[in-house]
Amino acid sequence: MFRIKEKMAGALSVPKEIALDMPLVMATGRGEVSIENYKNILEFTDTRLRIGTKEGLMIIEGEMLKLRQITTENLLISGRIAEIKYA
Repeated sequence: MFRIKEKMAGALSVPKEIALDMPLVMATGRGEVSIENYKNILEFTDTRLRIGTKEGLMIIEGEMLKLRQITTENLLISGRIAEIKYA
C-alpha cells in the first residue's frame, strides 16, 4: 500500500509528506524547529519534547524550549536545540 501511495504522489506531483502523512521537520539553525503532520505531544518540558508521529517517537532535546505555535498539524519549537532524534 505504501508503494502505491508513493507512486501516486509522484505522478500527481503531491509532496510525499502530505500523501503519506509523514512528518516534515525543518530546522532553522539550532534555534527553531517546525514539525508538520505530528500526531500528539507526549511530553513537554523546557529541556525535552517527545512527539508522536506516524514514523514513531520523535525527541527534541535542548535548553529553554518553548512551543511558540501549536495547530492540529503543525508545531513550532524555539530554544537552544541540541538534538533531534527518532526513538
